[in-house]
Amino acid sequence: MAGALRIIVLGSAAGGGFPQWNCFCPNCRLAWEGDPRVRPRTQSSLAISADGNRWLLLNASPDLRQQIYANSCLHPRGAARQTPIAGVFLTNGDVDHLAGLLTLREQQAFTIYGSASLLDQTKHGAFGVLNPDLVRRLPVALEAQIDMGLGFTIRPFAVPGKVPLYLEGESVEIGAATDTTVGVEIDCDARRAIVIPGCADVTDDVLRRVEGADVLFFDGTTFTDDEMLRMGLSQKTAWRMGHCAIDGERGSLARFADSKIRRRVYTHINNSNPILLEDSPERAKVEAAGWIVAHDGLEIAL
Repeated sequence: MAGALRIIVLGSAAGGGFPQWNCFCPNCRLAWEGDPRVRPRTQSSLAISADGNRWLLLNASPDLRQQIYANSCLHPRGAARQTPIAGVFLTNGDVDHLAGLLTLREQQAFTIYGSASLLDQTKHGAFGVLNPDLVRRLPVALEAQIDMGLGFTIRPFAVPGKVPLYLEGESVEIGAATDTTVGVEIDCDARRAIVIPGCADVTDDVLRRVEGADVLFFDGTTFTDDEMLRMGLSQKTAWRMGHCAIDGERGSLARFADSKIRRRVYTHINNSNPILLEDSPERAKVEAAGWIVAHDGLEIAL
């Protein structure tokens, strides 16, 4: 393995993007008005490469076509049908992480990685447009380290979460650590990146996992647990949606405060989150604690 591990934030927003198409909350209003203190963001996805030529996507956002267009490293080149995208690794079955697979339907060979139960969700309905003769689905067990053939390895691990909204029943278990919601550990020449775009709780197991990482990308969906309730945008708390808030005693800001992490980045940021406003006190608070607020196009090289 040689060369720098490059991680590009293709999309840094939570489901719906920013501004959300039907939202006029304070943050979205500023974005619709073109206020320079807020940057529009597409939905959560990363691209990873060790050689700058072959790329693995972490999740496939509904905005994937726009994200490919915005990042020249993902443009086709050479053959009439070609892509630098070698595969997609799915961390959960949420629509904002799956729907972009439909963009990749144009008779192109690539591999989809994820847990067996998650990959099963990509075999039915509209996902049938992915030609099984070209699109390989490779299940990866929790804690199995897989050589991607791209100059780095990935190891998925369970984090507290829940099933996707469309699979919820009358009762929903929240906070269980199963293959429904995973983080990934990426290793490349003794450099280690951890990506956890969705997480309901920063447990001691999560803290042990991230210790010593060169970079952590973590769930920054909401600043406070009741944020969307207070704003009249939802009847659910962050916890009920399967996300850990940033602020508060059990919030990620406090829980990771003593962790030895070289760089830490909040991503998957909901349109309601005040850290989107670059001069807000909440933004100042997370930056003072050493966190980067992700934006589309942010690149981290290790």
